[in-house]
Amino acid sequence: MLKRRNLVALIAGTFLVASSAMAQFADRNIKFTNGVNEDHPVGVGVKKMQEVLAAKTGGKMKITAFWGGAAGGDLPATQALRAGTQEMVCTSSSPLVGIIKELGVFDLPFLFANEKEADAVLDGAAGKYFNAKLEAAGLVNLAYWENGFRNLTNSKRPVTKLEDFDGVKVRVMQNNIFLDTFKTLGTNAVPMAFGEVFTALETKTIDGQENPFVTIETSKFNEVQKFLSVTRHAYTPFLVLYSKKLWDQLNPQEQAVLREAAMEGQKVQRAANRALNEKSLASLKTKGMQVNEVSAAEQNRIRAKVASVYDKHKDSIGADAIKVVQDELKKSRGG
Repeated sequence: MLKRRNLVALIAGTFLVASSAMAQFADRNIKFTNGVNEDHPVGVGVKKMQEVLAAKTGGKMKITAFWGGAAGGDLPATQALRAGTQEMVCTSSSPLVGIIKELGVFDLPFLFANEKEADAVLDGAAGKYFNAKLEAAGLVNLAYWENGFRNLTNSKRPVTKLEDFDGVKVRVMQNNIFLDTFKTLGTNAVPMAFGEVFTALETKTIDGQENPFVTIETSKFNEVQKFLSVTRHAYTPFLVLYSKKLWDQLNPQEQAVLREAAMEGQKVQRAANRALNEKSLASLKTKGMQVNEVSAAEQNRIRAKVASVYDKHKDSIGADAIKVVQDELKKSRGG
């Protein structure tokens, strides 16, 4: 009888502890917007966040996601966060440069050699440096997710060495750093809206373009491009941002569970993004694209060539931001 009483007391105590823990969470339906579609790896990350919140808060804290820019573009959504009229957005760093100039460092060419280096920088001291800048601008970054590396396609020749860039007419994003990078490499760089690119390639108005493997495949650029060179010339992170004004209204337990959910989401989102990029690369090969890697020695030659782009944009980005990233890179490279 005594054992049974102890067991009942133990169960009751456990229930009270669990109930007390759940009481720390208010009923919240968090609006989460982003510009990609649900079948993008960001969708995998969001699903994981939803699962973590359901398990840890007894279903009290929920995320409702709006896909494909259905609730507005990344920049307007980010401004809504700063104003405290919306909770969350997942956006790449590029649209935020007008708010936090230091994020322009991620537009610099040939910054990271691989995903391992990018992870080391973003998950280390450099990531914390940018988080502080974001917080000062009214944005809390819960985790760095991945948009990924951009690579070059064209219809003229394989780009295996520095000299191969010469004279190739390449569409670039309407971004001064990208424009300067490709001009410095010797290409005829043409800023153009993304929606115009396929037709411009098809009509030979331009020779090439640059994007991640997944975008190259889903945009069917393989139909109008023969050569794919694995240049990894730019790496863009995604940021999972929360409104600072609304964040400050959450209690510490709610804040902690959101951070945990975003970090769990990071693991599966990065893994999904990398797996999908490998799948797209393999698919592009089977669809007839001629794929070539750029050797480490040539990467170093290309890096030396574009060093002037770093100098030119040092003041507009901020020398401190560039230094903090380069310092972390040196550590990750063992130097």
